[in-house]
Amino acid sequence: MGETIVSADRILVAGAGGFIGGHLAASLLAMGKRVRAVDRKPLAEWYQLFPDAENLVLDLRLRENAYQAVNGCDEVYNLAADMGGMGFIEHNKALCMLSVLINTHLLLASKDIGIRRYFYSSSACVYNGEKQTDPDNPGLKESDAYPALAEDGYGWEKLFSERMCRHFMEDFGLIARVARFHNVYGPHGTYDGGREKAPAAICRKVIEAEITGKHDIVIWGDGKQTRSFMYIDDCIRGVFEIMASDIIEPINLGSAEMVSIDRLVDIVEEIAGIELRRTYDLDAPKGVRGRNSDNALIRHYLGWEPSIPLREGLEKTYRWIKGEMLRTSEG
Repeated sequence: MGETIVSADRILVAGAGGFIGGHLAASLLAMGKRVRAVDRKPLAEWYQLFPDAENLVLDLRLRENAYQAVNGCDEVYNLAADMGGMGFIEHNKALCMLSVLINTHLLLASKDIGIRRYFYSSSACVYNGEKQTDPDNPGLKESDAYPALAEDGYGWEKLFSERMCRHFMEDFGLIARVARFHNVYGPHGTYDGGREKAPAAICRKVIEAEITGKHDIVIWGDGKQTRSFMYIDDCIRGVFEIMASDIIEPINLGSAEMVSIDRLVDIVEEIAGIELRRTYDLDAPKGVRGRNSDNALIRHYLGWEPSIPLREGLEKTYRWIKGEMLRTSEG
């Protein structure tokens, strides 16, 4: 498959101060696009900040801010949400649900202003929990979202917002594309503070063991729960491919390389060159038992699927987090 073409020139990236949004803005700027980057966090807290973009601090849960953000743009990429790893979403269900205001107001503004195309970042958390009780998960097909039994709070908001996109297409003709992200990781993201996801959290814990010499690690759950993890470069390519496609239904965007959390720790230990004593916290938030991405549909539509090996992506992520942690400790 050749290089992805983004036809629009003026593009809104909502959630640009976040992990995926920052990488998306960087890629669009590298293509020579005019990017309006919006996030509610102060600019000093954005993971990546680019002087070539129009950077605005706006809370998109407010309708007037959504219209201000969309006005003058051709395409919208909505990656804005109040979210984090399991430790965050299990204890902040109402905050996660309130992200519905962001997508609702951005859709209304896009309809009224005449946006060409709209991208919504959904999540594998929309999938029926009863299909995720076995660590040997064969892969979640797009149809497995129904009958609905999504992750409480965060997953239900994502599933509802998917339906909003569908109905804005059906009723108003807005071209909307929806991707269900499966555990995206990489540099320039959260690795501490409570919102981090498993790859970044485990990298941080292993680096802490390296720095302190205390070779112990606490793992949430029994270590046998399984996931697939998609490196950020695959995610960004997939977003562009899906946005440019004719795919009208929500589609998986994730790696099919499923590993246990114990295996994830193994890989990071191998990268660091150390071995840690493991303690398992069975009372910690741990999510579903097994989750993997069935990529048959994306291969059918695009002839492509995320394929960057976990080991390769984790090495880059580990090096970046270690550099940040050493820089912070020296500072």
